[in-house]
Amino acid sequence: MRILIFPGYFLPHVGGLETHVDEFVKYLSKDKKYRITIFVPNIPFSKEKEIIHNNVKVIRYPAFELISNWPLPKFWSLKFWKLFFGLYSKDYDIVMTRTRFFTNSFVGLFFAKFRLKRIKLIHVEHGSDFVKLESKFKSYLSYIYDKIFGKLIFKCADKNIAISKAVYNFVCKNFVNCKKEKVPIIRRGVDFEIYNNIKSNKEIKQKFKNKIVICFLGRLYKWKGVSNSIKAYKELLKYIKENVVFLVVGYGEDEDRLKKLAGKDLDNGIYFLGKKDFKEAISILKSSDIYVHSAYPGGGLSNSLLQAMYCGCSVVASPNEGANEVVFDSFNGVLLKNNSPKLLKEGIEKLIKNEYLRKKYSKNASDYIKQNFSWEKVINDYEKVFSEVLGDGEN
Repeated sequence: MRILIFPGYFLPHVGGLETHVDEFVKYLSKDKKYRITIFVPNIPFSKEKEIIHNNVKVIRYPAFELISNWPLPKFWSLKFWKLFFGLYSKDYDIVMTRTRFFTNSFVGLFFAKFRLKRIKLIHVEHGSDFVKLESKFKSYLSYIYDKIFGKLIFKCADKNIAISKAVYNFVCKNFVNCKKEKVPIIRRGVDFEIYNNIKSNKEIKQKFKNKIVICFLGRLYKWKGVSNSIKAYKELLKYIKENVVFLVVGYGEDEDRLKKLAGKDLDNGIYFLGKKDFKEAISILKSSDIYVHSAYPGGGLSNSLLQAMYCGCSVVASPNEGANEVVFDSFNGVLLKNNSPKLLKEGIEKLIKNEYLRKKYSKNASDYIKQNFSWEKVINDYEKVFSEVLGDGEN
């Protein structure tokens, strides 16, 4: 079975979608009956072609970002067209797109459906809201694109999949008549093997050995709500702040604004560690005591949140980006009603003041992820969809 995947981004670009797709193909390709190709924008610039995992081919085409986090193919490049038309030399059984607002999803739709012999298209949606950027104008452009091309992707797909309940609700409300079309929810898995081989960060442990370490890991965009976490930290009582540090791991268009917001606490309680590779990012999570998930509505199921839970962090979370599906208040974390600075502050203080709760939530969070996020189960669910789609009849 030949499967061609069109994700918005892929490694070495950093993000939850990227690791989701990487781990998905890693575990799917363990079955040698699959021949998997990933066709993706070459951002950041990397090898044009390479083989990963169990004979998974990655093809990266020339691309640029007109708007941050929104890659476009370099349509004027002969290299792009050569790589794109090269895909036609293979008889693919399934085309898979991931996240409707990336232009690469439309490229996948075009390849699958705008041809004489159509290919079955499976669309996997990762978003649970319309894109919200710092610029209202850019947000408006994204919305218009979404309502035209995003809707077209859902309409043309032979099967739509949501990665969380939040995504499912958003898709059913805005794009798909779920009373007529069955949209399964298939959450991501967690690659336990990788995390188990990474140790805590010695430098962080040594530098902040007498401090309670709070952490955020992810892209620094508006919908992540990091500004609210910073405001919450700044409002902590002085005697509490003296014993606590807040580490911000990641990069994005909001970085400069967030540093200004940190004010006098910048590098004096609030530390921006910048972009880190996967192993170093996980080692920092393993060195942290509390993870703050402060997202607005928008994402599907936060990979960083799952990572933090598996790595043993106590979690304070807004209900968004799937947190209310995995964080259960007073059992494996503190689940808030929203992401306001006031509630974030109260949640953080609750864990800072109670070491017993931190340890209890840490263990329960890690155990919950181990029991519910096996990639083997996820792959089994996808294979059922493959059988359903390919058994529908002629393309």
